[in-house]
Amino acid sequence: MSRKSSSGPALPPGYSVDSSAPPMLRYQASLPRLPVPTLESTCAKYLETAQPLLTKEEYTKTKSAVSSFLSSPLASELQKRLKDRAAAPETLSWLSDWWNEAAYMGYRDPVVVYVSYFFVHLDDRTRRDPAKRAASLIKAMLPFRELVESGRLEPEKVRGAPLCMASYKWLFHSSRYPVKPSDTAAKFDPNSNNHIIVVRKNRFYLLPLTNRSRSELSAAELEAQLNSIIAQAGPTPHPHPIGALTSDNRDLWADAREALLAASPSGKNAALLKKIEGAMIVLALDDTQPVTREDISWGTWVGDGRNRWFDKHQLVVYDNGRSGFLGEHSCMDGTPTLRMNEFVLASLASGKIDLGPEQVDRAKLPEVEELVFELDEKVQTLVKGAESRFDELVGKHDLHVLHYEGFGKNFTKQHKTSPDATAQLIKQLAFHKMHGRPGVTYESAQTRKYQLGRTEVIRSASNESKAWAEAMLDPNVSDPVQLRALFTRAAARHIQYASWAADGQGVDRHLFGLKKLLQPSEPLPAIYTDPTFSKSSHWELSTSQLSSAFFDGWGYGEVVEDGYGLAYAIGDDYIRWTITSLRRDTQVLKHYLAEAATEVKHMLEAAAKKDREAEKAKL
Repeated sequence: MSRKSSSGPALPPGYSVDSSAPPMLRYQASLPRLPVPTLESTCAKYLETAQPLLTKEEYTKTKSAVSSFLSSPLASELQKRLKDRAAAPETLSWLSDWWNEAAYMGYRDPVVVYVSYFFVHLDDRTRRDPAKRAASLIKAMLPFRELVESGRLEPEKVRGAPLCMASYKWLFHSSRYPVKPSDTAAKFDPNSNNHIIVVRKNRFYLLPLTNRSRSELSAAELEAQLNSIIAQAGPTPHPHPIGALTSDNRDLWADAREALLAASPSGKNAALLKKIEGAMIVLALDDTQPVTREDISWGTWVGDGRNRWFDKHQLVVYDNGRSGFLGEHSCMDGTPTLRMNEFVLASLASGKIDLGPEQVDRAKLPEVEELVFELDEKVQTLVKGAESRFDELVGKHDLHVLHYEGFGKNFTKQHKTSPDATAQLIKQLAFHKMHGRPGVTYESAQTRKYQLGRTEVIRSASNESKAWAEAMLDPNVSDPVQLRALFTRAAARHIQYASWAADGQGVDRHLFGLKKLLQPSEPLPAIYTDPTFSKSSHWELSTSQLSSAFFDGWGYGEVVEDGYGLAYAIGDDYIRWTITSLRRDTQVLKHYLAEAATEVKHMLEAAAKKDREAEKAKL
């Protein structure tokens, strides 16, 4: 092993290159394991982050529960068990298996709305035809697939430190499976599954990615095949949309999948399912033409629940050429799929993809195969039930987009403050305007600097953010320099906690791990039975930032019934929020976010003006 990368500068201390591994995984063996924080550190952070949410009496009670826990022999024993688990030679991550089970595979509610996330692509004005747009996206995806499947993709790094690349395995040719009591996932051989699945009018088509001569299809050939599929599908949707089953509760889908297999004693349905599940990706060709950000966000997030296969990643292309991506979240988070989508869109925008010859020899094109399932009355009834439950679930939801062009990264950098901390503080101020208190807020931090790392919680509500928000709403506080000082303190605290979370030193995953190691005979410690434990992790605002110049939106659903999903992106001169909820005050929150953003802008500008005036007065 070498301490130096063959394609770059020396690595930070502790990392090395495994020359026997493919390039994408060359740093994997030397990635550190997720640490186990100290009990003292976690308990101190827990109290600090709970305090702004509590009355003095509640805080006193919680402080007592935490103190009792910290001094108990059971807490020391649980910590020892967790450290032993983390140190076991066969354990790459003490958290990974537990978290994947609790947050994804064991989760039984539908993935659509509750788990899946979506990206809206920027409009491609040169490809307004759906077949042309879809063909270009698939063609541009193939080089990225080759890099991933061959292991030649360059590993990601943050500040020179490599990130875990293990989850890239699940980017292509993989599928989630509905299984009781916990789902599974499978990865398929790309060579024997060199095709995509196209869904049009609720019908499934297998589209090989090579022609009869085994050459990769050109963009023009893909376009011809997709036009053929659109023509074959015709104007009438299939009356029994099998894809709707994947939108259902996972146990119901597991039962329906067994019924679907049983409806075909010959094994035909099993073979068709395998073709769908083994495909590189699913391409959904929708017959709608969304224009507004709300419409295309709705379409990409949930669609009609029928022209989809929610157990796989899927591209969505509309009849006006607009497009997006829907992520299957169970085996990977949003950063790898963000990288893949950016590669596709950036390479098309810069003309770096070889689209191949424009001439199409139809004699060389393979036949487009429709996958026609054998259905009995039971399966048809199950499909109708899934459709009904989907319509009911989605009908309860709101989605609004706030594209705020008042400022973005350029403005925050000009005022020497963090763009992400600014966006988080705007959310706190907006929530204070609505409810007169802090919002219990989850912000996602990636922990991929560690083996099999996924996420940790940044607890965004703080004593400092509460003090600033209250001052902003106090009519007796008008000095912008004073307000900026409070804002700067709150932003610094947010940056510090974000750094802790990325370093695996947050509160939530550690407390989760300790609780998992309780034996049936052991009492649940008071820290967990105290109402503050559930209150401080009842994520009213579930927030996450993914920013890309090639996206026009992204989002996901709320995580608690009385909460909001708040996906956001920060551009050079805009902040954009996609707000989802179970028909709560979504429009009101949208209004207050815009109002809070404007007030933050005016506060920083007014404080900067006073600074300049003070400098002039000195001259």
